[in-house]
Amino acid sequence: MNTSSPFAEPKPTILWRRLLWVWAAFWLLMLAVGIQESLWTGRVQFWRPLVNNGSSALAATALIAVHIRRADWRNSLLDQPLRWFLRSWASMPLQMVAYIAAMYALRLGIYALAGAKYPHGPWVEVMTYEATSFVVFYALFSGILFGVRSYGAWADERLTAEKQANLARQAQLAQLTQQLQPHFLFNALNTVSSLIHSDPDAADILLTRLATLLRAATDASQHPEQSLADELTLLHAYADIMAQRFADRVRITWEVDATAQHCRVPTLGLQPLLENCFRHVVERRSAFTHIAIRTQLSVSRLKIEIEDDGDLQRLPDKRGVGLGNLERRLQSLYGTQASLELRLRPGGGLIVGVILPCAH
Repeated sequence: MNTSSPFAEPKPTILWRRLLWVWAAFWLLMLAVGIQESLWTGRVQFWRPLVNNGSSALAATALIAVHIRRADWRNSLLDQPLRWFLRSWASMPLQMVAYIAAMYALRLGIYALAGAKYPHGPWVEVMTYEATSFVVFYALFSGILFGVRSYGAWADERLTAEKQANLARQAQLAQLTQQLQPHFLFNALNTVSSLIHSDPDAADILLTRLATLLRAATDASQHPEQSLADELTLLHAYADIMAQRFADRVRITWEVDATAQHCRVPTLGLQPLLENCFRHVVERRSAFTHIAIRTQLSVSRLKIEIEDDGDLQRLPDKRGVGLGNLERRLQSLYGTQASLELRLRPGGGLIVGVILPCAH
């Protein structure tokens, strides 16, 4: 059973790391532009554009870090975009003042330490330009932040829903597996009890086979799948029990594809199919019954058939406990990749076919 997550999208933390590289590339580009402008003026002073762009980058990065860490109301209002943006923009004027003050404090301080004077135009024009640039930047960043947080909330909800679905499937599978145990146990014990007095040695051998089946049934909820080879070992144990009881009325032939032994199948999934043959055919008729068990692997699809040559001439209207449980187990384990089909055998009898996915 595949319980892993099907999503290929990155987690929000990974997405932030990827955006960090974009952010760094943006400021490197701005630095390159600043150096190019410095070269055009004929003054080759690389430290000046480095200080100018570096101070802007540091102030903007600090502002973004504060936004990212504030995850209280910013996540709770994602389903109300208008309220989210209004509340986010309520603190914009204060953040603008802090950003501009920090940026120019860094520039003036570093220039002073270098023994130079920071060149700038009239402060009114400078502040107007910086305020306009900040508003544009803040609007773009708010949209990006809203998108990233919305994506993170969506991814978290998808992951939670997936985990809940997996837990539900596991609980359903465990319940269906447990329902199989009393069903086949009752029939197997009846078979063994019929031999206790007439053939104690045979009964002892069959009790060993029954112990093997009970151990597998007990562990089935923890190991809902196993290889076809292991499943056929259990099926042989059950077939030995039933063939001993009806030794003069039944013959079982096996046509097993050796290349399919590694395929995964439901634990004790084939036993109900063989049990149906005995309950509905062998036990109800005095004529000799031939049961054929076939497995075949073709193009990553495992086909299993159990056929009897009974007297059935019409398909049953509904499926019994064993087939119904198996069908629900197949749905829980493989979804639409698996199927269970009943069809009439030419001349009388029933063929039950199961198709499962099988990776090479």
